[in-house]
Amino acid sequence: MLLVQVIVVALVIWGIWHNVQKAVDQVQQQNFSFQELRWPWLVAAGGLYLLGSLPMGLFWLRLMRAMQQKPTTWSGIRAFFIGHLGKYVPGKALVVVLRTSLVQGESLKRSVVATAVFAETLTMVSVGAVYAAILISLWFSDRQILLWLAIGIAVAASFVTLPPVFRKIVLILKVAKINPEIAENLAGLNYPVMAWGWVANLIGWTLLGSSLYAVMASIPDADPHLASFTQMFPLLAATVCLAMVAGFVTPIPGGMGVREFVIMEMMAPVFGPVVAVVSAVLLRVVWLFAELALAIILYGIPASPPTAELASAEIPPAEEDPAQNPA
Repeated sequence: MLLVQVIVVALVIWGIWHNVQKAVDQVQQQNFSFQELRWPWLVAAGGLYLLGSLPMGLFWLRLMRAMQQKPTTWSGIRAFFIGHLGKYVPGKALVVVLRTSLVQGESLKRSVVATAVFAETLTMVSVGAVYAAILISLWFSDRQILLWLAIGIAVAASFVTLPPVFRKIVLILKVAKINPEIAENLAGLNYPVMAWGWVANLIGWTLLGSSLYAVMASIPDADPHLASFTQMFPLLAATVCLAMVAGFVTPIPGGMGVREFVIMEMMAPVFGPVVAVVSAVLLRVVWLFAELALAIILYGIPASPPTAELASAEIPPAEEDPAQNPA
């Protein structure tokens, strides 16, 4: 078990280092100095990213409970955020491994927990793609390639997340061999639960778009083209949604390169190529360090407090006072 944990940590560290190194190299190629940045805006960007991820984590908890699992809220949120680091490892399967191994609670079946991870991720992709497609079609219809990319992903992901379709896919994958009760568990995954997830993800994606605004506000060279938040939001939200969604549907660790390409394609016509590249790289670095910092903090906090051990500890009986018991 210890060897497995060491391997997982080593893979995560390698993935993070690889992503950071490539990002910094891209910024240096633009002759941009990090000293020019407004750091409070970058801190705000990291905070908005983590806040925007929270509704998605709560949806994962909602899915598990709908499928008759009883995870504790704290362990679920902890597993969700630590699991983010798994996407920087090739294949991204480590996300599922980390979440299923870290979440705690009653009546937890790893097959159901893993199924909930896939349902949550597909819903996030679906909502993000639909969000991007609507914004691009309304404000940036001239970006035909990106528009059709968003529509294609939106249609595919939305179809897969329809409860009857998703249940059928899980059964086709022979999960019943691992868990004979999977059909009964999947019965709880219905339209009201998925609607709850859509609302949660819409809130989350909106906050992620706000995070990109904070990144742009941190770059002095972006000032001449940076309008008010309400004016910039359609561009920023569409950019974040499509960039992350495109990155998720590729096997590349962290969507490296794919996310940056989409961001540069969306931002360059407004801010110019240099600011577009810098913003793409900064967004990745800020989000990565926000994930890493929170994961380190959460990993140092137990998934379940030791209250049960204290409660079960025997309290020694009080010694009798001989003076009070003359017999």
